[in-house]
Amino acid sequence: MGSVSPAIGDTSPANYDLLPKLAPHLDRHLIFPLLEFSASQLVDEETGNIKDEAKAREITQAKYALLKTSNMADYVANLYCELEGLKEPPAEFAEKKQKVFSQLQKLEQETHKINELLGMDEVVNNLRSDKVANLEYLKGTHNATIDMVNALYDLGHLHYSCGSYADASEMLYRFRILSTDNDKVAWATWGRLACEILTMNWEATMEELQKVRETIDSKLAQNPLAQLQHRTALTHWALFPLFNFEKAREPILDMLFSPGFINTIQANCPWILRYLVVAVITNRGRAKNPGVHQKQMKDIVRIVRQEAYEYEDPVTRFVHALYVDFDFEDSQRQLVQAEEVLRSDFFLVAHADDFVDSARHLIFESYCKIHARISLKDLSARLGLSTDAAEKWIVNLIRDTRLDAKIDYKEGTVVMNHPPSSVYQQVIEKTKGGFFRTQVLSAAVGK
Repeated sequence: MGSVSPAIGDTSPANYDLLPKLAPHLDRHLIFPLLEFSASQLVDEETGNIKDEAKAREITQAKYALLKTSNMADYVANLYCELEGLKEPPAEFAEKKQKVFSQLQKLEQETHKINELLGMDEVVNNLRSDKVANLEYLKGTHNATIDMVNALYDLGHLHYSCGSYADASEMLYRFRILSTDNDKVAWATWGRLACEILTMNWEATMEELQKVRETIDSKLAQNPLAQLQHRTALTHWALFPLFNFEKAREPILDMLFSPGFINTIQANCPWILRYLVVAVITNRGRAKNPGVHQKQMKDIVRIVRQEAYEYEDPVTRFVHALYVDFDFEDSQRQLVQAEEVLRSDFFLVAHADDFVDSARHLIFESYCKIHARISLKDLSARLGLSTDAAEKWIVNLIRDTRLDAKIDYKEGTVVMNHPPSSVYQQVIEKTKGGFFRTQVLSAAVGK
């Protein structure tokens, strides 16, 4: 595996591009938005000119290589013309388009009857959870066949290959209702997950993601290698809802921090740590259960420390500098670089400001824990802000979080109030910990 870190001293965001790491674990259609984002990064916002023509052509070539075996004939033809400098595409593209159209017509005829039946309320109301009984009912009452059901799968696959994701999702859904082929049903669920991601239907995405996870946990329990591979893929696919749908944040973090997925990340894809760090840090103050968030924060610090030899970038190095080395100067340097990396990352670009603000809170909290009086000038340097901006930022923080602190304007300092913890409270906390450990040991001995 090995680290993807660049050479020492080379801090360009391009050196931290994770696309080569992510792509092998994504479907070709899911890779396409990442390539589009990479292309947009090459366009000068003010002039609209392309900053690096060679890189832009490389991305166009990657798009063509990615989609040329798909059935998106018109789009692939346009890419070919762009690469070859042609006004009209060769005849082979028109031939392929006609072939796809004929195949589509054929499958639509084969599925016409079963689709018509599934559109009738009287038929749908007679369907039960027993798929075998459903097939017998449709066969005996309406002369439907298993070939018609399988044609739904083929039609869904063809629609997907053509880029008609909504139609593909519907066909795969109907196939899954009736099919007793467990392998095909599993692939249909992966297909629907991809369709819902690509149409940005996030509620449905979360439903399909949960179905895929249940299949991985149950059906692949006796095949550890397949389970590892499927969990790796699902981890990458889950990045789409994780950073695009607020309601997905906590359930996906719960999944990724579960033992099976954490082991998968550490063993197979440590670069996912970048996304875990950003998701956890930006979830600060939003989490419904602060206790769960604190545990996730501790876990991420532990894992970043463990995996530093395997993977690091400015985002993970920020965590390492702040919570492992307690090096505030380095944490500020890493935060500056981390912001640049986030603005160059397809999944994280919209969360860069939120991450920087949350990271500054963490620096401030950590610094305040070990100081009673802090120079505003010194603190502004730690936060990467001007003195005036730092002062406003701290005033807002004290007001919003009800932090027990005040600004001494005369001395130019922030004064922290660290009330001493009572002896009684310390005894209570230690007793709680001892009681819990006793319970765990007692349960272990009882087994």
